[in-house]
Amino acid sequence: MRPGLLGLAVLLIALGGLGAAFAVTSVRATGTYLAVARTVEVGTVLSQDDLMSVQVAGGQGLKPIRAGRIDEVLGKRAAVTLTPGTLVTEAQLTDQPLLGPGQQQIALGLKPSAVPARELRPGDKVLLVSTPTKNTDGRTSTSVTRFTGTVIDSDRPESTTVVVYLAISVRDVPAVVALAAEQRVALVLTGSV
Repeated sequence: MRPGLLGLAVLLIALGGLGAAFAVTSVRATGTYLAVARTVEVGTVLSQDDLMSVQVAGGQGLKPIRAGRIDEVLGKRAAVTLTPGTLVTEAQLTDQPLLGPGQQQIALGLKPSAVPARELRPGDKVLLVSTPTKNTDGRTSTSVTRFTGTVIDSDRPESTTVVVYLAISVRDVPAVVALAAEQRVALVLTGSV
């Protein structure tokens, strides 16, 4: 037998042993992390029911939140839509409310046909547009006003009404409330999350 081949055989056996040891160590290095249990829309405050603990082996390069930190996560809002089965990371969460500085929340009760999407989600951007009105002389007013807003939430308390909760600028609140009272406001979806 040649000494070179014998040395090569010993080297290959040693490398195989090291590879097996590394594989076993990687599999055993598991951690328990937070994962999404059900779909969580943007802006929704996280509850215990939204999260579950999962064990992940290895995990090099991942930055999920450890299950032991669940108390820090509960009460935060989803900054993006969270999909079931995915790991939760810090970048997906926020402490900031959807109602920003200089904004107030209003609620608009609209007919389902006046809502521009089957379902409005928190964070969707909308444009509120005044609809025409008839003057006392019978002519239609063509002046149009526009206001921007962000959807905070929406609800269907009954089949004939959709309630949309919006964050709009403080200076726009009186005009929008007046238009809503006259049923002269239309909602346009300009950006969906």
